[in-house]
Amino acid sequence: MKRKDFFKGLAIGTIATPFVIRGLTGKSLAQNNGSANIITNKKYQWKMVTTWPPGFPVIGESCQLFADVVKAMSGGRMEIRVYGGGELVPALEVFDAVASGTAQIGNGAGYYWAGKSPAAQFFASVPFGMNAQQVTSWIVAGGGIQLWEELYRDFGLVPMVGGNTGVQMGGWFNREINSIKDLKGLKMRMPGLGGDVLAKAGGSPVLLAGGEIYTSLELGVIDATEWISPYHDYLMGFQDIAKYYYTPGWHEPGTALEYIFNKKEFDALPTDLQAILRSAAMHSYVWMFSQMEARNAETLTKLMGEGIDIRTFPPEVLAQLRVYTKEVIASMTEKDAFTKRVYDSYNDFRKKATNWADISEKQFYNSLEM
Repeated sequence: MKRKDFFKGLAIGTIATPFVIRGLTGKSLAQNNGSANIITNKKYQWKMVTTWPPGFPVIGESCQLFADVVKAMSGGRMEIRVYGGGELVPALEVFDAVASGTAQIGNGAGYYWAGKSPAAQFFASVPFGMNAQQVTSWIVAGGGIQLWEELYRDFGLVPMVGGNTGVQMGGWFNREINSIKDLKGLKMRMPGLGGDVLAKAGGSPVLLAGGEIYTSLELGVIDATEWISPYHDYLMGFQDIAKYYYTPGWHEPGTALEYIFNKKEFDALPTDLQAILRSAAMHSYVWMFSQMEARNAETLTKLMGEGIDIRTFPPEVLAQLRVYTKEVIASMTEKDAFTKRVYDSYNDFRKKATNWADISEKQFYNSLEM
């Protein structure tokens, strides 16, 4: 679009609509993919399975919010029942459940499906990678959604961004981390690429669903755990059974969560219901991220008031973990051409976003006085 046409369009309002209705898929909410435009009174009873414990604060609540918004916007034509992990299917079987049609919708994070495709992890979080706003921008406006849809299409799924936890904490430990050697032999709950990096450092990553973490840490089955951030960590009670709380969350600087839809079922919907689902995903995304920021700020103050020992990983530990991260990603991309395509897109966008952040937000934060 030419510059003069852009401003002319703003003046008369002719280009406003596309900017307003583009959702978290990077495409128009009303874009027709071949399904029927006819609005009928047919009612849909769908199921959503999630990787989160039943009623899980904020993250699980956002799934119920999604269902409530869909019901309201559709005038009751679509009702969605939300199941926590283990209620209908085990938490880590959500991907297969939606792909097979056991449920029409799932909610989780892409790094849980690394066994399906290593590329899925880049749509969740990458160690020392992009933060929440950057990874969302890559997916929505930087070409990520097209790659994501291409990847999940082979599994009969349609992905949408469904939330973001923001930057996470480094985790709870029952031993001090003073050097990279202290990670050797460490049994730690850590999924995704962060777990692969931990293994590179000599640790033992363990993949556990949320409901299994507390007991495993309490009984010494694991020595440490990352979970999310102050609010959720406090609710889990980790402060009662772990000595040290470490920052930063190098492994998950901005974790995107996802809604996944059975593609056959989604494509068969009238376009207005498809648009409603996309709109509800956007709504729950904004709600979740806002709640995470607010509640983490409040809970950190509470934790500090209770005298929790908050530690910072030594610079040399972080430096070595960065080296291991590069090695892990290099190994992944060498083995799979599609994973390399995804990473190249991710990394190209990250470089541009970092350049911008260096002269904008970084400078701003450095100028603040508390």
